[in-house]
Amino acid sequence: MTVLITGSRGRVARTLTALLHTAGHAVRAGSRSPESLDPPGGVAAVPLGLDEPAGFAAALDGVRSVFLYAEASRTAEFVAAAETAGVQHIVLLSSSSVLAPDAVQDPLAAHHVAVEETLAASSIATTVLRPGTFASNALQWAWPIKATGAVRLPYPGTHTDPVHEADLAEAAFAALTEPDVRGGTYHLTGPASVTFTAQITTLAQVTGLDIRAVAVAPEEWKAETAEYMPEAFADALLAYWKSHDDSPVALTDTLERLIGHPPRTFEEWAADHSAAFTRQT
Repeated sequence: MTVLITGSRGRVARTLTALLHTAGHAVRAGSRSPESLDPPGGVAAVPLGLDEPAGFAAALDGVRSVFLYAEASRTAEFVAAAETAGVQHIVLLSSSSVLAPDAVQDPLAAHHVAVEETLAASSIATTVLRPGTFASNALQWAWPIKATGAVRLPYPGTHTDPVHEADLAEAAFAALTEPDVRGGTYHLTGPASVTFTAQITTLAQVTGLDIRAVAVAPEEWKAETAEYMPEAFADALLAYWKSHDDSPVALTDTLERLIGHPPRTFEEWAADHSAAFTRQT
């Protein structure tokens, strides 16, 4: 079985590639910039942009399983190429945002919905992983922490369910290698509902830095992020954060059942990534 990993520069994909390779599976790492990859010995790096259909056939040649990031713009062409290539199974990294009643109208969720619907209409068996919040989202705080020692947040009391990327890679590995998992849809959460303030406190404890969470008005936060964040995405984030302000998110035990051990905590994630908040670049 040759497995094609898309988005191979990503943290989940890199860890998954190593897990599959160590277990003796044939792996192909796909990336828009394959020359920038450093896969394990014996793993081929191939050019693959999920919005560039011209490269689909070559990347999929001889592949039987795919780990797929959700890129909605050319999913139909990718699925058609996968069917032609004889792909039998796709593991999709989607998002629990699709569970919201207004997911189709939500710019943060709509592309995940579109990809899931396209795969559901195909002839290929699909396993859908729907994680909550990636713990690695906290990396966006690294620059302000190093620059000012503070993270400015419109809703510091917002709860999330941070999931360690290593656990997501293990879940994808189970989906690709265990027949009983194949074909299911799995809502994956971290082990605890944690506020932004609590996450920042954890980062301070792990790094030994003096880090503060500073509350700012939503309009002020939007103005500060307008240069790099479209207004629709900013509004969607603000609405989500407001809905979970001082309101814990529901947790599942699905991730633990897939990977066979309790999910890693945010404290463990912070320890694994402490250098990102302390090293000077």
